Amino acid sequence: MVQPKSAFWQNVVDVAQQHPQVDGLEKLPFFTLAPMEAVTDTVFRRVVAKAAAPDAFYTEFTNARSISHPKAKFTVQGRLSFDPSEQIPVAQLWGDRPIDFELGVADVKNRGFEAVDINMGCPDSTVIKNGAGSGLIKEPDKAAELIAASKTGGLPISVKTRLGFNKLDTFREWIPFLLRQDIQVLTIHLRTRKEMSKVPAHFELIDEILQMRDEIAPDTLIQINGDIKDRAQGLEIAKEHPGLDGIMIGRGIFESPFAFEDTATEHTLDDSLDLLRYQLDLHDEFEAEFGPTNFQKLKRFFKIYVRGFSYASDLRVALMETKTTDEVRNILDEFDQQWAAKQAELAEQHQND
Repeated sequence: MVQPKSAFWQNVVDVAQQHPQVDGLEKLPFFTLAPMEAVTDTVFRRVVAKAAAPDAFYTEFTNARSISHPKAKFTVQGRLSFDPSEQIPVAQLWGDRPIDFELGVADVKNRGFEAVDINMGCPDSTVIKNGAGSGLIKEPDKAAELIAASKTGGLPISVKTRLGFNKLDTFREWIPFLLRQDIQVLTIHLRTRKEMSKVPAHFELIDEILQMRDEIAPDTLIQINGDIKDRAQGLEIAKEHPGLDGIMIGRGIFESPFAFEDTATEHTLDDSLDLLRYQLDLHDEFEAEFGPTNFQKLKRFFKIYVRGFSYASDLRVALMETKTTDEVRNILDEFDQQWAAKQAELAEQHQND
């Protein structure tokens, strides 16, 4: 059994063991929500926590240079915000200069963060042009410098990456290289940058990666990401690949905000719309503290809650036309009345039949 290198990650592992035990697993993997741009802010993290919390959260991607840059540091305040009621997330940083990580980690430590993850897997072309994200796969020396600079802040440092940039076989050099950097957790999106999400995740490579870990860095936690929709699927993968420490869910949360629940449950429409209303309230609180945000970004969440029932598409169309949270609430209230009337009508028809 891998022994975590820090109290933070030991706690994550310990919390994971508090879930119901599963036949075929001596140790339960920890589950995390992937860092996602304009998604995993303090608002949505609290929504997911209310639905069914993972064992750990990550922040949105944050540019390490922006944290300390005199003209940009205020733009990351909301991005790095977390509520006192929250489980403190892992701060995920991206960039290409060691000094930015040295200063950035020191800053997030002062903000109360307890762990940092370096993004070495983002496929965005703009990030890559800036010498960061998955572009670091092609520049291992720079990657090592960023990791070393990050460690000066005294927080546990982990890395999230991909199998390679263009070629799949790159992982046989890249993953061992990262394992030799003495990091806490190595999270691997099981695709290359070139593959994006266009091909199935390469689950067939998990055992080879675990063998690399066991030989090179037996105390580094290995977490996988890609094509995992919910806890049940993640547990099955863990059964098939003994030694896997963590499971990260990303896009699966868009299929169900309840993806992390211990036992899959049939949730009602009211359950989903209550979560949406909760997110609207938190969104308003966030804007009151940090100022107006781009309302369009909120609309990407509507499909999470409004799906899988009659008239779902009609409701989504109406919601996409809104411009304020109050307009969203009004449409939801109107829908509730219409839905209740429709259900009463169907019940009466059934009774007459």
